[in-house]
Amino acid sequence: MYAEAGSIRRIIEETGDTWAVVGLSSNEGRAAYGVAQVLQRYGKRVVPVHPRAETVHGEKGYATLAEIPFPVDVVDVFVNSDLAGAVADEAVAIGAKAVWFQLGVVDEEAYERTRAAGLSMVMDRCPAIEIPRLG
Repeated sequence: MYAEAGSIRRIIEETGDTWAVVGLSSNEGRAAYGVAQVLQRYGKRVVPVHPRAETVHGEKGYATLAEIPFPVDVVDVFVNSDLAGAVADEAVAIGAKAVWFQLGVVDEEAYERTRAAGLSMVMDRCPAIEIPRLG
């Protein structure tokens, strides 16, 4: 419902391999931790973005998207829906190619703004579920 036909495949297979995971910390009990492991297993570079800027899964963390000193292809968002729109706007500002809102993260206005800015976007889905479905 929150992805155009082909958007999921295009983001995962064609958009690029550097994924900033907003909300990723070293807390192994959080969904972001496990999803980041899956992304790495499928060849993605995972960049943790969290106020504590922790190193996670061997990758240096950053407190904000703007602090990442290299291009980011996809911004994967693990924050509450009320904060997600601002993250999507930051993704546009840093020149990301796509935004992915995780399961339960829904902001229809952010979806429209992000798509209007020319980025691909998926909302209320999980790449750790979608990648294996692609075969």
